[in-house]
Amino acid sequence: MTSHDVVSRVRKLAGTKKVGHAGTLDPMATGLLVLGIESATKLLTFVVGADKTYEATIRLGAATITDDREGEVISQASQSELESISQENIEHGLAKLKGVIQQVPSAVSAIKVNGEKAYDRVRAGEVFELKSREVTISRLDVVGEIVRGEGFIDLNVIVDCSSGTYIRAIARDLGKALQVGGHLTSLRRTRIGSFDVASAMQLAGFEGQLPILRSVDAVREVLPVLEITSGDALAIRQGKRISAELYTVTALVCDQELVAVAESAGNQSIKSVVVFSDGESNV
Repeated sequence: MTSHDVVSRVRKLAGTKKVGHAGTLDPMATGLLVLGIESATKLLTFVVGADKTYEATIRLGAATITDDREGEVISQASQSELESISQENIEHGLAKLKGVIQQVPSAVSAIKVNGEKAYDRVRAGEVFELKSREVTISRLDVVGEIVRGEGFIDLNVIVDCSSGTYIRAIARDLGKALQVGGHLTSLRRTRIGSFDVASAMQLAGFEGQLPILRSVDAVREVLPVLEITSGDALAIRQGKRISAELYTVTALVCDQELVAVAESAGNQSIKSVVVFSDGESNV
């Protein structure tokens, strides 16, 4: 299923067209997809930028046009080239991809180039390289044994990274550094911020009422919370600023109801970024 397929199915289950998600998964990928329903779609922008964790299998020995198993193979290493790659070579190559790095996204992606999605231009036969971007890869570890076979080396990795990191690009860059090519054969997202796949519902075969997390509870997983008075809640909903000092974007809560997401307006006052009408966050 694509991310769009999941949204389409949840729209039917929830009985509303107002459903969105916080970050597309590649069609090949599985794992966690955070959804917003009705007014909670307003909170998705604050989830998208959260750090993420992935489990993936990198296959060394071949490069593909998509940097994953679904793309056409564009180069293939010989068995002797693969046999010359030691575990130390692999670990050294992975170490160079950790930290704050400049990463060139995979060409087959939804990034727009001159108004067109990159993957559409690739399918049209264009050859180009996207601009690099700064990403942070705080963890890139091999899990279990490295598997060697005829024409390939497989390694299972776990990755903690900033939003905007392409795991496919990690496989590509490791293969390039080792001069044997590389791509992903599996990808699973297990965490977005404090949301973990272990506590997610299984969509396959799901019937009945959706176990929806109230916005006021969900926002506590995403943002710091400031409790405000009913008077301040009314003022915020009327578009006014209130007296308070914030150091980061913060959720405003009154009597267990989400009122708004706010930011500093200077002079010890704050203004709303997103506002929820009375009772809206409980729908």
